[in-house]
Amino acid sequence: MKPKTLIIGSSGKTGSRILSKLKQAGYPVQLGSRKAEPSFDWENPENWEETLQGIDQVYISFQPDLAVPSSLKAIQSLVQVCQKNKVKRLVLLSGRGEPEAKVCEQVVQNSGLEWTILRSSWFLQNFSEGMFLEPILEGKVLFPKVAAKEPFVDLDDLSELAFASLVTDKHKNKLYELTGPELVSFKDVFNTIAEVTNQSIEFEELPLDDYLLTLKEFGLPEDVLWLIDYLFRTVLDGRNESVVSDLELALGRKPKDFQTYAKETAKSGIWKMPERVS
Repeated sequence: MKPKTLIIGSSGKTGSRILSKLKQAGYPVQLGSRKAEPSFDWENPENWEETLQGIDQVYISFQPDLAVPSSLKAIQSLVQVCQKNKVKRLVLLSGRGEPEAKVCEQVVQNSGLEWTILRSSWFLQNFSEGMFLEPILEGKVLFPKVAAKEPFVDLDDLSELAFASLVTDKHKNKLYELTGPELVSFKDVFNTIAEVTNQSIEFEELPLDDYLLTLKEFGLPEDVLWLIDYLFRTVLDGRNESVVSDLELALGRKPKDFQTYAKETAKSGIWKMPERVS
């Protein structure tokens, strides 16, 4: 009998891809989201027991990020409920260069359950499905001054490894540090998107404090501002400015590079700017 998987964050960028792969392969799945029945809500642990009934394995994507202070208690509580309900395997999406995430990883590794840790760099899809899509479509990107380059990871590559971690024993009790095959600057990302779409994208860099102040004036809540500050000030301080081969070795092939992602995504039309009425 194929194991049943609870996908926490089933409507998110990683969870939705893993959900699709499991369904296509005929594996039973349970959605882990606030809108699911039974629902899964990180802020409502009272019904986790019900959600985990009959679940063999769990894909864990913590929202908004394992870097936030509430993550450790949440992961500890989830692992305890998994142990109680005889869940066999956990696959945790983690963040590269985040000390708080490492503590959460250790909780999963010390759980006594089978585990796989996917410690990921920033996603390429942040530019087509995430926070940077809107400014690209507006043709003007405000961005904090960041010297470090990032080895962006393609989510199709990541979800392929996550799927294999759930349906095979090949990646059992292994930690993978996931990077793409190259280092790319954020400025080059937006310049390349402009080139492949044949559109003009104005790119303006601000000191981080000025950038955060601008976002605050746009009405972003304090907890979101805190996380953005953390990611740009801490995670992008240069600590992750390196490429490792874990993803290539795990997949048995080269991971997708930025140019390939940019050209494929441009063809989808997601970056096509709306017509402006003069």
